[in-house]
Amino acid sequence: MTHKLTSGTAALLVLAPLLWAGNAVVGRLVHDLVPPITLNFLRWVLAFALLLPLAQGVLRRNSPVWAHWRRYALLGLLGIGLYNALQYMALQTSTPINVTLVGSSMPVWMLAVGAVFFGVSVTRRQFAGAALSMAGVLLVLSRGEWSQLLALRLVPGDVFMLLATISWSFYSWLLVRTSEPASVRADWAAFLMAQLVFGLGWSGAFAGVEWASGRTHIAWGWPLAAALAFIAIGPAVVAYRCWGVGVQRAGPAVAGFFSNLTPLFAALMSAAFLGEPPRLFHAAAFALIVGGIVVSSRR
Repeated sequence: MTHKLTSGTAALLVLAPLLWAGNAVVGRLVHDLVPPITLNFLRWVLAFALLLPLAQGVLRRNSPVWAHWRRYALLGLLGIGLYNALQYMALQTSTPINVTLVGSSMPVWMLAVGAVFFGVSVTRRQFAGAALSMAGVLLVLSRGEWSQLLALRLVPGDVFMLLATISWSFYSWLLVRTSEPASVRADWAAFLMAQLVFGLGWSGAFAGVEWASGRTHIAWGWPLAAALAFIAIGPAVVAYRCWGVGVQRAGPAVAGFFSNLTPLFAALMSAAFLGEPPRLFHAAAFALIVGGIVVSSRR
């Protein structure tokens, strides 16, 4: 499949990280108001309500989507049930800057997943770039002190975000492995709704487990309502639309580069809204990560 990066596609791939950085900051702001997996479930319930007028045909018994239910069930698990739930869990113990910088290892996992599971070859240049990017991620995990790596002092949030990033890499590769009719792919709302139908089932089941464990506190009020409205409209519906189209046009490997804008946006937003300015090792890590992607993507 031939992919091409145009200015319009680049704009879509920039808007998605901007909204996802906002998602990380808002997730941190409300981490004391609602359990993380429940937050993910409520987010997608609202997104379902927003999409329903645009894609209600997906729910009909004769919808062409049902012939591909296994594909949508897997996409719903990876992109809706797991990714954001793990990210919100990460934000319980880690900052938006750290979470998004760990998420910047996305292109590395894109290459690894593509090579191992989808038969896409990795060049020496890409391998060198991946090594640089991983050095940046390790710098974040060590909090700027390499000796800390020997003691394996990882906060739970770092591990959760690594798992989330791997989940999203599989999701992105599966997006371009088309099996459904072109009519379904052409209707973005129907395509997202098809994933959302199954994703709600996954996220609801995970939220049920969370509540069964005893984490049942929700502080209802305007701050939580405003946060839910933002993450349902922006990072959910709009960002998923932009990312989906951008990945299909530019390819997963190129799109992965744009995901590295997320920590830059998150650092700016964290300084403005959370009083958490970036530290020197954050800047060094960002330079390593982006440098690795530039090296690996050069022709």
